[in-house]
Amino acid sequence: MTKNLPNKLNDTRLQARIGYQFQQIDLLKLALTHRSVSHKHNYERLEFLGDSLLGMIIANYLYHTYPTENEGRLTRMRATLVRQEALGKIANDLQLSRSLILSTGELKSGGHHRESILADTVEAIIGAIYIDSNDLNLLQGIVLKWYEPYFDHIEPTDQLKDPKSRLQEYLQARKKPLPVYEVVDIQGDAPNQHFKVECLVDGLPKLQGEGSSRRFAEQTAAAEILKLLEQ
Repeated sequence: MTKNLPNKLNDTRLQARIGYQFQQIDLLKLALTHRSVSHKHNYERLEFLGDSLLGMIIANYLYHTYPTENEGRLTRMRATLVRQEALGKIANDLQLSRSLILSTGELKSGGHHRESILADTVEAIIGAIYIDSNDLNLLQGIVLKWYEPYFDHIEPTDQLKDPKSRLQEYLQARKKPLPVYEVVDIQGDAPNQHFKVECLVDGLPKLQGEGSSRRFAEQTAAAEILKLLEQ
């Protein structure tokens, strides 16, 4: 049993928040469909495409906005803007949680508020817009508009590092053992796989991260550990 939201999909307010009217509404539906509903028909392929498009759009923006910054700093700035936490904020701005299509089990477990699912959905919507419009300039304008509230808070400093790097530096500074990442589950076949990774840090409970690649899942797990440490 799944949570189907035809009224939400056809609700012009959803598409107005996204900033794009779909010609092929089924693409939007697919972008909102979690793999718990169907292993075959879900947002993962669109997410794969959207992830690459988002990276290119943000890289292009940063390249032209910060003409004197070196490659290292630009890379860290891009990582900050495309990481799960940032995409989760975009998803909340677009109010995507109310429109996700999830299995009953995933819905009951709070999947509609899970940051990893919301971040994946944003990337899938980017892929869906590109397929529907076949217009990269249009897509770029839409995505940059989503990011407008956040660009002013991004500065080219050496502190803009990914969660794995920040966690490692945190532990090294306190002379503690480095984290250990362990893959606990892989679902699907390449290139449409979904990874679950545990991050083990001495003295802390094991926390999991999920993602469409092992690297992304490790970053997510490290981010969860950092949140725990901050508390």
